[in-house]
Amino acid sequence: MFAIIETGGKQILVKVGDTIFIEKIEGKEGDKVKFDKVLAIDEKIGSPYLKAVSVSGKIEKQGKAKKIVVYRHNAKSTHKRKLGHRQPYTRVKILAIEGAK
Repeated sequence: MFAIIETGGKQILVKVGDTIFIEKIEGKEGDKVKFDKVLAIDEKIGSPYLKAVSVSGKIEKQGKAKKIVVYRHNAKSTHKRKLGHRQPYTRVKILAIEGAK
């Protein structure tokens, strides 16, 4: 059984037991999370979401991705700018798909 959830502006296909990386959400490691925006389960498709269906999971880690370097350079001048960015993420283990029959 699989479900398609929406979180952080993205749609993610999940199954029970999967570990997913999503945009950072509130909570500490070990907290339970519930995703109510379920777009589809197996052959059922919502418009836009399915009612009385949710996906539950547990936060495994709050972390940051590897650093990316953004380098800007203007031609024909001495202007240069080097920036780094680390995107925060949340690692979630999917525990159950509830409301599916």
